[in-house]
Amino acid sequence: MITFIVCFLAGMGAGLGTGFAGMSAAAVITPMLVTFLHMEPYQAVGIALASDVLASAISAYTYGKNKNLDIRNGLVMMAAVLLFTLVGSWVSSLVPSAAMGNFSVFMTLLLGIKFIVKPVMTTKAAMESVSRRRQIIQSILCGVMVGFICGFVGAGGGMMMLLALTSVLGYELKTAVGTSVFIMTFTALTGSLSHFAIGGVADWWVLLLCVLSTLLWARIAARFANKSTPEVLNRATGAVLVVLGVVILGVNYLT
Repeated sequence: MITFIVCFLAGMGAGLGTGFAGMSAAAVITPMLVTFLHMEPYQAVGIALASDVLASAISAYTYGKNKNLDIRNGLVMMAAVLLFTLVGSWVSSLVPSAAMGNFSVFMTLLLGIKFIVKPVMTTKAAMESVSRRRQIIQSILCGVMVGFICGFVGAGGGMMMLLALTSVLGYELKTAVGTSVFIMTFTALTGSLSHFAIGGVADWWVLLLCVLSTLLWARIAARFANKSTPEVLNRATGAVLVVLGVVILGVNYLT
């Protein structure tokens, strides 16, 4: 029973974070599995990434169906993210390890507060007024930055992408989240396959529960987000991120 409760709650937090803000499921599920089920961290990350794949895919589908997804720039940014994640990982292996474990948690908290205090109110008309050439250049530069930081620190991909899409590329929030989860679908798939290939699957039951719970709540969050006004979505996204950030900090404190 404890396994079911932990996986359900972890999936709920991860799914809401994914559907509302394109947040990586690994930021929520990994500490929950490690703390309460005493799972080996590497195995927990693999399960979290696998949970992220379908949740991000269903969220991307929902955002795309509502015309809140920029596939062209998303593909450009995704290529840069995947490439420079490898570069960041390589550079990280060459320098002394630093205490960056809470990087994604603090980013989650700060981004949540930002959406509440200073909502993203950019319109699609303003987005489309930017030239295609400039969009491509910005997408590549943001992909390089996000990928390198994720590879070097090992966390924060979804939050970094959302910050880059809204603050640098000037996306309105729904399109930013839709594009972010589209990219996360492929980055999570790559990450989960590599984790399972190297370390195998520790517990198929935990994997199934986490995947289904994350998928369910991501679907609910994405449908709500696409029907909401920009003001409501900003506040809901901010509230979800702040709560998740506080909870994850609490869970990390228990370890």
